[in-house]
Amino acid sequence: MDRSSDASRTVVGCLLATVVSSTPVVNATFGVFLVPISRDLHWPRARVSLVLIIMAVLCAATYPLVGRLADRIGVRRVALVGNLLFAASVASLSFTGGSAFRTYMLFALLGIASAIPSAMLYAKLVSAWFSQRRGLLLGLVGGVGNGVGCTLMPMLAGAAVAGWGWRNAYLALGLVVLCVGLPAIVLLLRDPPAGPAATSGPSPEADGLTLARSMRTVRFWSILGVMALGAGSLTAVFTHVVAMLTDRGIGLPIATLSVGVIAMTGSFWQLVLGTVLDRTGSPRIMAPFFLLAAAGLAILGTAISPAALLAGAFLIGLGIGTDYGAIPYLVGRYFGLRAYGAICGMIFGINVIVLGISPFLTDLVYDRTGSYTLALLAIGACLVLCAALCLTLPRYGQARRMPTLRVQELHC
Repeated sequence: MDRSSDASRTVVGCLLATVVSSTPVVNATFGVFLVPISRDLHWPRARVSLVLIIMAVLCAATYPLVGRLADRIGVRRVALVGNLLFAASVASLSFTGGSAFRTYMLFALLGIASAIPSAMLYAKLVSAWFSQRRGLLLGLVGGVGNGVGCTLMPMLAGAAVAGWGWRNAYLALGLVVLCVGLPAIVLLLRDPPAGPAATSGPSPEADGLTLARSMRTVRFWSILGVMALGAGSLTAVFTHVVAMLTDRGIGLPIATLSVGVIAMTGSFWQLVLGTVLDRTGSPRIMAPFFLLAAAGLAILGTAISPAALLAGAFLIGLGIGTDYGAIPYLVGRYFGLRAYGAICGMIFGINVIVLGISPFLTDLVYDRTGSYTLALLAIGACLVLCAALCLTLPRYGQARRMPTLRVQELHC
């Protein structure tokens, strides 16, 4: 089978595997499980959300190791083992309860396992296969994969919770992870061949910056700041949309539809953004969309009519699509592929800590004040800061004084 066919199959495999990765299966469904777990275990919401911090810390420690391992032995083998561990750890949440220690231990294991078959891993694989149209294809895999997953998984989890209870719902999600992810990885994913057959010059590992050199650049910290503040803030909103709206008397159908609008908008916006980034050569185009997300947050926090709520959800989706769609692309363009896994692992690792802390702080504010208002104001300020950080990033052409990539441009 020729390289173009392998590359195309790999994109499809990465897309399917992303649908059942940690963001759709764990983060997107957390709002569905939050209230029933809180009621069943008689825990305040902040105590339930504490599991996200535990997961985040362990996931953050695992991400860089996974990135380095993928740089060394390839993505496919790492993803294969990761899918099996992730599916088992999701299903094991059905044993949650009885004691706080057991509950936290199960979520701790999930935090480690969820870092392995991650979006970072699949972004590395797509970046290694493609140089031209990389932004579009990263948007396709990350955007459509996460968008479809974040739309379908909460609906599936909601139906399973209503019909079978939340413990059996986790069993169902674990089975979905296994049945979708494992065939996609085994049958479709392929690591690019090494050596002259895969490159038009030295191998990709010979080009780009090391992790240590990348961390000495302002660009690294600007990208990290955008991702951590943007993803942390918007994930806190995304995981609480259902609880936030139903607390205000909004019906569950509209609340879950708002989640779907956020997810699908973020999904398809990543496709558009990837194309724009490919053509403009500047990440500063991202700044207005973080400001639009802040406006959407204000609408979602105050509106009552379904039309206004869905409009606010659409604007928030633009912010999520901008944040998640741009980061894997910017790492490849600014720092190269030599240590792509290690660099992304570090950025995603720090980011996932923020992802764990922000929902906990959001619920802590709710438990102390009885509303999400103060949390939403803080999130809005973070989104404005994200827009400012985007304006500090140079054009890719100005960044290419570093060693450049020589990846075979496959026209698939």
